[in-house]
Amino acid sequence: MAKKSKAEERRARAAALREEQRKKERRAKALKVTGVSVAGVAVLGLLGTAVFMELRSHDIEGVAEYTIDEYSHVTVGERVDYEQSPPVGGQHWPQWQNCGVYPDPITPEFGVHALEHGAVWINYDPELPQDEVDTLESFYNPGDYVLVTPYEGEMEAPIVASSWERQIAVDSADDENLSRYVQLYERGTDVPEPGAACSGGIAESATEVEEQIAAQGEQAEVIEGADSDEEGSDPDNEDTTGDGGEEESE
Repeated sequence: MAKKSKAEERRARAAALREEQRKKERRAKALKVTGVSVAGVAVLGLLGTAVFMELRSHDIEGVAEYTIDEYSHVTVGERVDYEQSPPVGGQHWPQWQNCGVYPDPITPEFGVHALEHGAVWINYDPELPQDEVDTLESFYNPGDYVLVTPYEGEMEAPIVASSWERQIAVDSADDENLSRYVQLYERGTDVPEPGAACSGGIAESATEVEEQIAAQGEQAEVIEGADSDEEGSDPDNEDTTGDGGEEESE
């Protein structure tokens, strides 16, 4: 009986060891499956975000897209013949237009440089009713990458918003497609210089810039003290106000 009891004990211990091993294997398998699931969820989350952004852009009616192949700097004073009006990108001057609200037209070569940094440039017909202009100006808050200016060139509609390689034309400042457009493309990341400044540059109107260029002649530097891509910038975009992007006084 003693021998039989010991044999049974050995079998019981062996069975217990096998059961414990099976439990460990099941736990390891479960952890592996969980890890794969978490990774899958993360990937699906990223894909979901990308799909959401793509669908969101499709919700905006009337967006025209273009391809800009050349966007190098040209000498200050050298005019660029843009294919679109207002422009959506292309060659430009070394300094950029400060983001903000302007009561007068700005220099296109500076506005395009702001687009290169991720700004949305809202142009409107100078004859647009004041209540419409007020609504457009409300799209800008200090620090935003938004330009709001009258435009004296040809436009498809009374209001045209442009970002790098994209544009939308609307008849009313209350058009929901305009609001969606600004929300989606302001501080755009699919631009040549994402995250670059939209302040510290040019705060003058086109007329004021032209006057300085005429006064300086061939050696025009335009605005003394304005940053350029060669001289550094204000990456935090902290020194703008709502009035033509002028620097705040300290």
